[in-house]
Amino acid sequence: MPYQATFEALADPQRRTMVERLRGGPLPAGKLGEGLPISQPAASRHLRVLRESGLVSERREGRRRIYSLEQPALADLRCWVNALWDTGLTAFRVAAESSYDEGSRT
Repeated sequence: MPYQATFEALADPQRRTMVERLRGGPLPAGKLGEGLPISQPAASRHLRVLRESGLVSERREGRRRIYSLEQPALADLRCWVNALWDTGLTAFRVAAESSYDEGSRT
């Protein structure tokens, strides 16, 4: 399950907030933890979890660390969600067609 690590990383609200902040583009570590009710060491640990899950990447610019979203991890998650959605849509289509076929016979 390639999306397992993604789910585990996104289970924490602080990490979800960090991921949301990265939707607008790359940010330094300080901006990702800014305003969150956590210490700087805790923010670093959260960023490590996000990095290890493959959700974010890190690059260095001098002493700063810049983080970016990684699309492959998000794509794995999206494929999983789409598969669930496709199953539901297929079931709906079958039920609708069955209902239509039964209604047209009367």
